[in-house]
Amino acid sequence: MYTDSHCHITDDSLYNRIDEIMENCFSQNVSNLMVICCKETDFIRACSLKEKYPFIRIAFGWFPGDAKEIGESHFKILEKNIDKIDCIGEIGLDYYWDDSFKEEQKSIFIKQILLANQYQKPIAIHMRSATKDTLDILKEYAQTKILFHCFSGSKETMMECLKLNSYISFAGPITFKNARQAPECIINCPVDHLLTETDSPYLSPVPFRGKQNEPKNVQYVVKKICELKQIEETVLCSQIEKNFYSFFNKD
Repeated sequence: MYTDSHCHITDDSLYNRIDEIMENCFSQNVSNLMVICCKETDFIRACSLKEKYPFIRIAFGWFPGDAKEIGESHFKILEKNIDKIDCIGEIGLDYYWDDSFKEEQKSIFIKQILLANQYQKPIAIHMRSATKDTLDILKEYAQTKILFHCFSGSKETMMECLKLNSYISFAGPITFKNARQAPECIINCPVDHLLTETDSPYLSPVPFRGKQNEPKNVQYVVKKICELKQIEETVLCSQIEKNFYSFFNKD
């Protein structure tokens, strides 16, 4: 059974064929999904999906790139729905496209971490071109479990993340020929802190690179990790499933 710890299947680009998406999950043995919601409409759709498919986990949080538009009303939405939220995410910092509003990003990041602390919810982290600031904030504020989504950093950065007792999730780019840092990271990532994801509809793995992604393709991420770590696929899938459940359990 495969695990997709980060997918955007309530995004318009996938939700218009959601029955097919879910059927593909069943046919390809994808038994665990965390649906990431960055808008209230995504969250409403995810809640409806979970009623039909109870194995779905829901993550809801305000994306760093939207920081300029996030106000107190947005935090009230999160808090009002906190009992339906399994994870607060994806949250974090992204200086790649625009670093002109770093302070706004930091502010909403910290506020969401504090909300996660208050309600004992794990957090899913988006960290792009903002490694130092992200880790500094997590070290100071985070008190719940952490998942670094679509990890693409160096082995040294990964080791710093692991010091926070976090989970490291890998996605389709690890299958790309130009994935220079991924092999070393995967080989050195403890298997009990490793997760897999698609980030669908984005980042399709080889052999579907450039096409729309969906959860059924997480198997190609798993197979690449098995190749690099020299581990049987059934063994790895079982461990990833345990890690996924552990992420949501309070210690």
